[in-house]
Amino acid sequence: MRVRVFYHDKCFDGACSASLFTRFHRECIDGNATYEYHGLVHRAGALFDESEFSGDENAIVDFKYSASPRITWWFDHHLSAFLTSQDQQHFLACQQDPACAAHKFFDPKYTSCTSFLAHIATTRFGFNAAPVADLIHWANMVDGALYESADAAVEMAAPAMKLTLIIESTQDPAFIPRLIPLLTEMPLEAVLGQPFVNGLLAPLLERHQQAIELIRDRSEERDGTIFFDITDHPLEGFNKFIPYYLHPQATYSIGLSKSSFRTKVSVGSNPWTKADPAKMVNLAAVCERYGGGGHARVGAISFPPDQADKARAAAAEIVAELRAQKPLT
Repeated sequence: MRVRVFYHDKCFDGACSASLFTRFHRECIDGNATYEYHGLVHRAGALFDESEFSGDENAIVDFKYSASPRITWWFDHHLSAFLTSQDQQHFLACQQDPACAAHKFFDPKYTSCTSFLAHIATTRFGFNAAPVADLIHWANMVDGALYESADAAVEMAAPAMKLTLIIESTQDPAFIPRLIPLLTEMPLEAVLGQPFVNGLLAPLLERHQQAIELIRDRSEERDGTIFFDITDHPLEGFNKFIPYYLHPQATYSIGLSKSSFRTKVSVGSNPWTKADPAKMVNLAAVCERYGGGGHARVGAISFPPDQADKARAAAAEIVAELRAQKPLT
């Protein structure tokens, strides 16, 4: 059996989910299957190419729902899991069919897709998740921003944090598919020690320091909300905790950045804020108004790379909306 695994690209949880799905599928479904990996990114326009769903089985993990009949497995935990109401209705109808419901799963209460997949694999299929407990721990830590401080998140001492930096920054389309199988085969420190992985780290750490200084220069905090625009310095990714490292008193952050395939509005909230959670804005709902999505505490919107003006206008509206909240207590 040939299984194609589609995962949230340039994302630690996405890569961990793909690796965990592979181990679960091999141990509980088909020990003779072969696996191929294909990263998916949030961009303006269509997210899926139906022709790529060419496996005997096709799985999507940590990414939006596809109603394609070729998708045989789906796991996601994002509030904005459905592109359209029709997709959501398709999933709800699937849940009424035992054969379909046995392979497609959604629960936004889980911190990471990796932990959600582990729960389903363990409780529904008898998978033994104990050997990958450390991977699940770090997927929760990274995707849930559960670090003890902004310093810990930005200084990246742990192997998982260094792997996250590499995963979010790589421009080699073959790198993450090569990395994925290793994540459930060896400790994360050993994965980081692989020559094809560790050799990428030093220049990325240097670029990370440059990003800190760039955002320090460009960011402004007012009324509890940070804004920065670095679209004239194309970056494929940067540490999303840098704004709170620089402005620890802030509640929200909106950043404009540009890469080779999109102009991105990043909308986040400070994981260490003293604001009353009950008063905070659902950022997934904010981003959905512009075609984006995410979680209640962090989201993003993607525009085509030539639509920086539209991205800038959307960012300005969101900044004004969040600054109107004033610092929350």
